[in-house]
Amino acid sequence: MEKFTTLTSRAIPLAIENVDTDQIIPARFLKATDKIGFGDNVFRDWRYNKHGEPNANFSLNNSKYSGSILVAGDNFGCGSSREHAAWALVGFGFKVIVSSFFADIFKGNALNNGLLPVQVSETFLKTLLETIENKPETQIEVNLESQTISISNLNTSESFDIDPYKKTCMINGYDDIDYLLSKKEQIEAFEAEKTY
Repeated sequence: MEKFTTLTSRAIPLAIENVDTDQIIPARFLKATDKIGFGDNVFRDWRYNKHGEPNANFSLNNSKYSGSILVAGDNFGCGSSREHAAWALVGFGFKVIVSSFFADIFKGNALNNGLLPVQVSETFLKTLLETIENKPETQIEVNLESQTISISNLNTSESFDIDPYKKTCMINGYDDIDYLLSKKEQIEAFEAEKTY
């Protein structure tokens, strides 16, 4: 995985609550067994009409919005446990998802795929969405080391929680196997001291 320490980016608003994994990546696109191409179909049924033409009213299709941060409504990633939802978001180019609540399985899948879920208060989320919608050029800074998210032009920030193990993995670009390999010398030393 790619290392993550600090990200400063514009953001795309998705002011919709209860976005489930079938909306993130519809089931008909789950036939592939690797991660390639899932980003092309993220939010497929919202981004395109039934004729395959882009929906101009959907924020991901609006040219005034850009960036690698998605700011979503409450309860993001609910529904089925499909890991493909995280694959699709990462494949589209998102590195951070901000919401006031994440489904637990989605949160785990996101972290396992290098996508940082940042859970904020409802008040901060409302301010963030309003700011982006009114000033799309707004820069958002996400600092994983200090566990803070900041809105640059408002000089406003908030702290967020993350599992310490997952934080270590993201900062170092580790998946679970990489983490174990990083502890190889300590594991070997421990084993050498054991008497059976």
